Amino acid sequence: MGRRQLSASAPVRIAAALLMGAVVVLGLRLWVLEPLTVASDSMEPTVMQGSTLLVSRLHAPADRSDAGRLVVFRSPEDGRSTVKRLVAVAGQTVAIRDGVLYVDGAAVREPYVDPSRVDGTFFGLMQVPAGHVFVLGDNRAVSTDSRDFGAVPVEDLIGAVLWPQ
Repeated sequence: MGRRQLSASAPVRIAAALLMGAVVVLGLRLWVLEPLTVASDSMEPTVMQGSTLLVSRLHAPADRSDAGRLVVFRSPEDGRSTVKRLVAVAGQTVAIRDGVLYVDGAAVREPYVDPSRVDGTFFGLMQVPAGHVFVLGDNRAVSTDSRDFGAVPVEDLIGAVLWPQ
């Protein structure tokens, strides 16, 4: 039994397949999915500092049905990708009274927030302007969020966190 010979075009096909794979992975990374490592403790206990998230660039949440989702946006402070929880959208009012979040006057159930980390937190009534969203960190005592830098312009949203959620 003889050995099968590789044709001269086999290395070219292998190189083309590898190149095509690299292009697909790069395309997915640039336009569809993006890994993000969390640099702060502002989302604890939901997302621990140093955790890696998978972000969908295909869906940048900005309507009422997206309330409660984790989103990634360009920080107005330094332009870096930042993760927070979307709590209100354009036209809605937001307030925090003794750690309880109120959107349009109704208390929001937030099972992802540790009550011991938000007790004593207050934020005055604010209406989210058109074309903006209001974001908060789950660890409100240490989070720099819309209470500090204001509502985030929708065009600054990068995407929604797919995993973990």
